[in-house]
Amino acid sequence: MCYLEFIIVNFIVSILISRQSYLNFCVISDSSGRDIVFLLDGSDDSQQRFPDIIDIVQTILRELNIDSNRDRVAVVQYSNTAEMNFDLKRYVTENDLLKALRGLTHKGGYPKNIGAALQYVREHAFTPESGSRLQQGVSQILVLLSGGRSDDEVRAPVRLLKEMGVIVVAIGTTDADTLELQTISHEPKYTLLISDYEELPIVKQHVLALLNEASHPVVHAGPTVDFASKKSDVVFLIDGSHDSRNGFGEIRAFVERIVENLNVSNNGDQVAVVQYSRDATVNFYLNSYSSKNDVLSSIRTMRHKLGQPLNIGKALEFVKENVFDASVGGRRADMTPQYLYVFSGGRSGDDVRAPAQALKDNGIKIFSIGTKNSDTLEMQTISHTPAYYFHVSSYALLPSIYSSVEARLRDTQETTDFTTIGKT
Repeated sequence: MCYLEFIIVNFIVSILISRQSYLNFCVISDSSGRDIVFLLDGSDDSQQRFPDIIDIVQTILRELNIDSNRDRVAVVQYSNTAEMNFDLKRYVTENDLLKALRGLTHKGGYPKNIGAALQYVREHAFTPESGSRLQQGVSQILVLLSGGRSDDEVRAPVRLLKEMGVIVVAIGTTDADTLELQTISHEPKYTLLISDYEELPIVKQHVLALLNEASHPVVHAGPTVDFASKKSDVVFLIDGSHDSRNGFGEIRAFVERIVENLNVSNNGDQVAVVQYSRDATVNFYLNSYSSKNDVLSSIRTMRHKLGQPLNIGKALEFVKENVFDASVGGRRADMTPQYLYVFSGGRSGDDVRAPAQALKDNGIKIFSIGTKNSDTLEMQTISHTPAYYFHVSSYALLPSIYSSVEARLRDTQETTDFTTIGKT
């Protein structure tokens, strides 16, 4: 198993823990079968990486149950236009499919019209004439690979696909538009981000798990996160230094996503946000807002603090003394669970050990999230345990670890693993 695949196995295991204990997740087994269409970036931008694209499709195919009565596969390439390489009924054996993939030539063309491509697969790939079994109730799944932002509108074609019941998994590089991919995908967790097409092996197990989930819809009996049904104090300590200037929007979006799954109210969850660089600045306290809409509105309009150096230790001490305090809404005296999310894009300019321990001594559970420039040992020292440390190569990949962070909230057992997405 290669390094990247080893990393993503850790990631997907945590996702599966949060749902059902599917231990044999490498081979997908589904008696009803699926119709899976791969919509591949065939534009000029992807020419050099096209062999990597074909390799990941072949790797995924080897884990499916290819048969006319089980899993069927089609491949479409797009650039300024879209064209079918083969439809769902063309090949009914794994060997024939793999041979066909090896013989594909890169389409070429510019620009990327993803909207037109989505309309094309709806009208030409997911049809009975092309082998679709939609009318028989077979799951319809589209796997999109995107290396950049679409030059046309995607919302209307996406809506029509979803109305058909097509479940979309969107895989994008850092040149792709994250919000656009999330709009296209079935739901945000079906959006997978990588730095470049050469990192495609990183998403193999995740795609397989999502294909499995698309065939076996999961009905959640409770809230998305385990503390959504009871009160908690949640503080986000965000890297506001120059190191994070290119990723501040992604950090803000990640925080929004967590808040959206909270039950914000005076008697429910309370949220505070602090930015730090040389020193720390409060954006709002735990008792500043009592509604989710107000919290989200404040986060969306939050401006980047900037500054150097990155003094994480000083910031940790600040939140302990000034943000978790009862005078600004902290409810430690009521035995309310308290959580701190620390985002760091670099190594601290001061010592973090004593401030981190002081927070832990107060019962505050710390999640730490660092990029490739952060210090792994330092971040693990800050976090509740090493298992509460998450690493991404860049802030653009934050959506890829959301499910892992969510799963860790449910996990009552400590481990020594930490999740990494992308290159270090």
